Amino acid sequence: MKTTAFTQKHIAAGAKMVPFAGYQMPVEFTGINEEHNIVRNGVGVFDVSHMGEFWVKGPNALQFIQYVTSNDASLLYPGKVQYDCFPNGKGGIVDDFLLYCIDSQTYLMVPNAANIEKDWNHLCEIAPKFGITPGRELYNASDEICQLAVQGPKALQAMQKLCKENVVDMEYYTFKKLELAGISVIFSITGYTGAGGCEIYADNKDADRLWDAVFKAGEEFGIKPIGLGARDTLRLEMGFCLYGNDIDDSTSPLEAGLGWITKFSDAKGDFIDKEYLLRQKAEGLKRKLAGFELIDKGVPRHGYQVCDGNGNVIGHVTSGTMSPSLKKPIGMAYIDTPSYKAGSEIYIKVRDRLLKAVVVKTPFYKG
Repeated sequence: MKTTAFTQKHIAAGAKMVPFAGYQMPVEFTGINEEHNIVRNGVGVFDVSHMGEFWVKGPNALQFIQYVTSNDASLLYPGKVQYDCFPNGKGGIVDDFLLYCIDSQTYLMVPNAANIEKDWNHLCEIAPKFGITPGRELYNASDEICQLAVQGPKALQAMQKLCKENVVDMEYYTFKKLELAGISVIFSITGYTGAGGCEIYADNKDADRLWDAVFKAGEEFGIKPIGLGARDTLRLEMGFCLYGNDIDDSTSPLEAGLGWITKFSDAKGDFIDKEYLLRQKAEGLKRKLAGFELIDKGVPRHGYQVCDGNGNVIGHVTSGTMSPSLKKPIGMAYIDTPSYKAGSEIYIKVRDRLLKAVVVKTPFYKG
C-alpha cells in the first residue's frame, strides 16, 4: 500500500486512514459533514497526491493528444487547463482527466489515481504510432509529484499571502508556474468541489514545507485538513462525475452528459471512437446520466435500481448521498430515455420498497 508525502501530516492531525486506489488516504478528520461545510464556507485542504501525472512532450505531442482524447486540445494555450477523457475504442471511457498546456510542445495529463497503470498502458500502446517513446516524450511522473487542493471561497485569499504574483483574480481553469512560499509549483485554478480555490503541484521533496506554509497562511480563515469523504459529497452536489461510479469503460461521454468535451470539429480531426460517437449522437441516446432528488425518506446508493411507476427497471443509481448543504437525499443515475428529463417522476428501489424521486438539473447546489 502506497503512502503520499503528506501521510505523516494526516496521522498527526488525527485522520481516519483507509485504503483508496492503492494508497493509504485520509477519509475524514473531524467528520464528513463538518468538513464539507468548512469547504463550502471557508477553506479546506485535500491531499490529492495520489492522482497521476503524465508529461507529453515534443513536436508530435498535440497530434497524439488529439487522437487519444475526446476534447479539442488545439483550443489550449500556455496557462490553460482542459477537462477531457480517453475514449476506449469500444464506446466507453478509459478515464477522465485534466490536461495542462505548458507550451505548444509540452503538456501535462492528470488522470485518476485508480487508473494510473491502466491509463499509462493505454497511452504507451498508442504513443509509438506518433513517434512518441514511453519513458522519453511520454513520461510518468506520478510518484514524483505531490498535490494539495486548497478549496473554498477563502482559499485564494489565503494563498495570495504566499506568492508575489496575483492569484486571486486568476480565471477558472487556468494555471501559473510560480514561487509559493519559496517553492516552485504549478498553481491551478481547478478543483473537484465547486467551492472555488486551487490545486497546487510540487515536488515530493517540498511537501512538508508546502503543507506548513499553506496551513500557516490559512490560519486566520479557519483552514482545516479535509478527507476524501467530504470530497465525494462536495463533488456530488455539483453533479461532477466520479470514475468508477458515474463513468467507466461501459459508458460513453455522450451518455454521461459530457458532450461538451466531445468535439467533432475539423480542427479536432480523427480520434478514438469518433465514428461510434457520431453515430450514437445521430441515432439518439438510449440512456443518459441524470440528477435526481429523493422525495420519500431514504438515502440512494450506488447500484440501486431505478424504476418507473409500475416497478419496471429503467436504470440504476451511480452515486447518491444525503447532501450536507441541501439537507436532502440526492443522486445521479443512468435512466432510459425519455424518463431522464427534468421533472420526470422516478422511483428508487431500496430493498423491496419503491421510493419516489424526481429528476432535476445539476448542479444540485447552486451556491
